[in-house]
Amino acid sequence: MSPPDGARIPTRLNLVLVAAATSGCVALLWCASHARTGWELAAAAVSFSFLGNTVFSLLHEAVHGVLHPSARTNAWLGRWLAAFFPTGFGFQRAAHLGHHRRNRSEVERFDWIGPDDSAVLKVIQWYGLLTGFFWVLSPLGCLAYLVAPRLLEAAANRFADQTSANAMVGGLLAAERTTLRLEIAASMALQATLFVVLGGTVAGWAACYAAFALNWSALQYADHAWSPLDVREGAWNLHVNPVVQAIFLNYHLHLVHHRSPTLPWIHLPAHIDPKDPAPSFLSIYLRMWAGPRRLPDS
Repeated sequence: MSPPDGARIPTRLNLVLVAAATSGCVALLWCASHARTGWELAAAAVSFSFLGNTVFSLLHEAVHGVLHPSARTNAWLGRWLAAFFPTGFGFQRAAHLGHHRRNRSEVERFDWIGPDDSAVLKVIQWYGLLTGFFWVLSPLGCLAYLVAPRLLEAAANRFADQTSANAMVGGLLAAERTTLRLEIAASMALQATLFVVLGGTVAGWAACYAAFALNWSALQYADHAWSPLDVREGAWNLHVNPVVQAIFLNYHLHLVHHRSPTLPWIHLPAHIDPKDPAPSFLSIYLRMWAGPRRLPDS
């Protein structure tokens, strides 16, 4: 994958951001694990929740092959960044590129309850997104794939269609299994090493990743909720505070991204169509708490 003509990858800036963001996450994990008061722990966790999204946005660039112009370097940087999520780089790439293929299709219209959907499962899934459980599924899925990848085939059934698991598992089973499992093992090993070296505590680690899970999970569907049911146009360019947009590396400009998935993050603002709607993140997020809706005419 390569960026569109004229859209150069900001290679040096990306390398600086990778070093700064991951170093900052390490420092915040240390601060959270050695916090002496609840306020210190909360400050470290909230800061981690935002900086972790910078790391994820860089990982997102690597998944699309536009973090670094060298494919080999791009992959290794992706593996490093994936360990802070934590996930495996190939695992994340298979899941995310599959998302681009099935965006707003029947298996990814989580905001609508269709005629053949289980309303109960839809509601559970929806509030799982809002409360951070969506993030929990990634490390758990990685561990399941690492220990017994064949067990994931059990997700390929009619019940899993509604949760998108069937489509995602299909992409994973088509990938090169050994590499994916090695990447997952390396990510888990790095997490364990950091925990030991930093003198980590369960409370500190849990607080940071719980805060990150809430922050990350909310955006992962707010940028799609109630957008057109179209694989390419089904996303929003969400309006947020400029500081937040900078921390997330323009991730909120998701409609631009879906229209041109290999456009590097730094060029996204220049490709906004002023005629497109630009709802605020907060307006979509607050509407999401009312729950999924019945699909019209269903």
